[in-house]
Amino acid sequence: MEKMDDSIKPHQVLEMQQHEYKQSNSSTGSNIPYPDAVTQGKDINGGPVPYAEHGALIDRTRTGLQKKPLNSALRWPRIRRALREPFSEFMGTFILIMFGDGVVAQVVLSRGTKGDYQSISWGWGIGVMLGVYASGISGAHINPAVTFANCVYRKFPWRKFPIYMLAQVLGAMCGAAVVYANYKSAIDSFEGGAHIRTVPGYSENASAGIFCTYPADFMSNTGQFFSEFIASTLLMFCIYALKDDGNIGAGNLTPLGLFFIIFGIGACFGWETGYAINLARDFGPRLVSYMVGYGPQVWQAGNYYFWVPMVAPFCGCCFGGFLYDMLLFTGESPINTPYLGFYRLVPSLRKKYEGARWNPEDLKEDDPV
Repeated sequence: MEKMDDSIKPHQVLEMQQHEYKQSNSSTGSNIPYPDAVTQGKDINGGPVPYAEHGALIDRTRTGLQKKPLNSALRWPRIRRALREPFSEFMGTFILIMFGDGVVAQVVLSRGTKGDYQSISWGWGIGVMLGVYASGISGAHINPAVTFANCVYRKFPWRKFPIYMLAQVLGAMCGAAVVYANYKSAIDSFEGGAHIRTVPGYSENASAGIFCTYPADFMSNTGQFFSEFIASTLLMFCIYALKDDGNIGAGNLTPLGLFFIIFGIGACFGWETGYAINLARDFGPRLVSYMVGYGPQVWQAGNYYFWVPMVAPFCGCCFGGFLYDMLLFTGESPINTPYLGFYRLVPSLRKKYEGARWNPEDLKEDDPV
């Protein structure tokens, strides 16, 4: 390897790399910003970067930003570049449901001979871990409530929220459809016929619980909501703990940490409602089960429980993020600004405080001459 000239300064090396990168882009007709824009306050698309943490469950992996695309001027690479983040969320959620619904199907349809409740906790934990590994390019949210919390607390772009949510729901729907196709014969045998499809609470041989969650018979709507709220709060609090380098932080072991979080939530809080904690994970497969013949009972069961996994995870994840930032997080967050960030809702206060800093060095008065 040729030795670098000692007279060349580090910033000059960076400028040379940027120039070389732009020259390469111009020769292929591509117009991709230099990846190091992330370190200058902007992401790969020129937008604002999140406040502090980077990588899985926050924004995207730095490795994915630094790799130069191959043959980027071709049509499909250009289409893929535009849709890569939605594709990533789609596949991450797809893998989550394949493992999660798959393990429930095996345990339920075998009547417990091919697994038990602990198997289900393992399956969902592994599904989350592998889904995060598969979708790190986009931040590996695989949960609309996690995306929403990142928009609130980590400056994730709001414009991406509906795109991420749609990709996550579609990925969950496709995963559930594949699981249904794979286990259709077993479902026919379990239910007692090819055209019999029943829902928990309406039959002893109900198989609809394979695809989405249904509450225990003794649960009220208030109890259902509270159970999902607690589980979602734990999820988001622990995610921010894993991603906070000012704490212990999990670094590259974040997906493994997520495995233990989901396994723990399932083992400790999964009985009452099935720990949906994810609109995409519950609503997408529920819609598929309705489409394949399980009927309107998928919406009516549990005193119209279906809305709880659609609402409670958003409330719980926002509260979990609030708790972490309020009590532990010392980095940039709306919580660490005047009035816990609510000043932005008042025009006069927004004008007064926008862009201001409250670091100790900024508050020191000038020394007298």
